[in-house]
Amino acid sequence: MKKQGFAVTVALLVLLSMTAMASTGRYDQQIQQTVSQKIHNAKQLQSVSSSVEDGIVTLTGTVGLYQDKLDAAKGIKNVANVSGVRNDIAVAGEAVPDGQLQQKLARKLAYDRVGYYDNAFNYLALSVKDGVVTLNGDTVNEMAKDSALAIVARTPGVKDVVNGVNVLPASLFDDSLRARMARAIYRDSVLGRYASDPVDPIRIVVDNGHVTLYGTVQSTMDKTIAGMRAGSVPGAFSVENKLVVN
Repeated sequence: MKKQGFAVTVALLVLLSMTAMASTGRYDQQIQQTVSQKIHNAKQLQSVSSSVEDGIVTLTGTVGLYQDKLDAAKGIKNVANVSGVRNDIAVAGEAVPDGQLQQKLARKLAYDRVGYYDNAFNYLALSVKDGVVTLNGDTVNEMAKDSALAIVARTPGVKDVVNGVNVLPASLFDDSLRARMARAIYRDSVLGRYASDPVDPIRIVVDNGHVTLYGTVQSTMDKTIAGMRAGSVPGAFSVENKLVVN
């Protein structure tokens, strides 16, 4: 009796699975037509092809920018009855030497948040290997993270992106500590000159009361003073001085 019940259960599961697959796949032709039209209408996707199986769209071919690859998948995901997108598009734009690409990206990222309140409180580190950009670091908000990733994605020569950027948790305590750290460091008579260069400030990263200083300073004395000023601010659980002397 138990064996009969088990067999019936298995049969039902198989039937349900086949029904679900048939239900998913019945829209494939309609999806293919819509996706093909979208690709045809997008000038940057003229070298891209698509196929559909059981509601899953596979994109292949080439584009000129990494951002074009992202946009292609994003647009297809919004098509009715699409259950997933497999993005196998390759970025085949201009080839840029890794060192040159890294310098270009570093410059762009340095200028990205100039003029915004969070400029001195974000820290990003990047590396490039065979056109693949790895971006790490911490940002105060999603806006700063998204802006940095968008810059990388739109830069010619970038083949792929590894995103290791962490958005710091929202905290009124940390916000207050950031402001007090900035005052202690930038109001110092020796360190004040770093405030006049918003492209390359002393970066103050605060995470749950723990402070880390990043950036480049002109002398060992400047690094020492910055660490002392940060260490004198009440409320910080710890201060780590990772400033680099140029």
